[in-house]
Amino acid sequence: MLRARVTAVRLVMEGHLGKDVAKMVNRCRQSVALYVARFNEGGLDHLLDRRLPPGRVPFLTEEQQQEIRQLVLTTTPVEVGRGIASSWNTRILQSYIQQTYGVSMSREGIRKWLHRLRLSWTRPTYKLVKGNPEHQAAFQKELEFIKKTNHRERHHVLCG
Repeated sequence: MLRARVTAVRLVMEGHLGKDVAKMVNRCRQSVALYVARFNEGGLDHLLDRRLPPGRVPFLTEEQQQEIRQLVLTTTPVEVGRGIASSWNTRILQSYIQQTYGVSMSREGIRKWLHRLRLSWTRPTYKLVKGNPEHQAAFQKELEFIKKTNHRERHHVLCG
């Protein structure tokens, strides 16, 4: 990447046209023009300076992103008062991000962002809560009572 910048500037200084240089270094014409402008502005140091990462500034800070990642991994929407859904989806996350951080993101943007965080969509799996032995015993008694009552009524109808 940096070699292409230096090569592009060198070729332009040698007299080649920007569009021809762009083809030679496999960059677009606008990039070559930007490299030359940066070189003219501050020399080789300015041309090779890469303090700012390419691309758009993220909507959420790194800390907010990690908070949401933990939220998705460790809770359900029900646990944080977000309806009755048992798993997170982009619609629920969109609403949560808007109300919590005041940031408006598209559902597709949220989906791509979650993918970059190495999160993937899975179907919810349900865990059975460990039963209460007292409730189980009461249920067994009630079930036996129903069976006996139902058997007597059926016997009475058949025999009598």
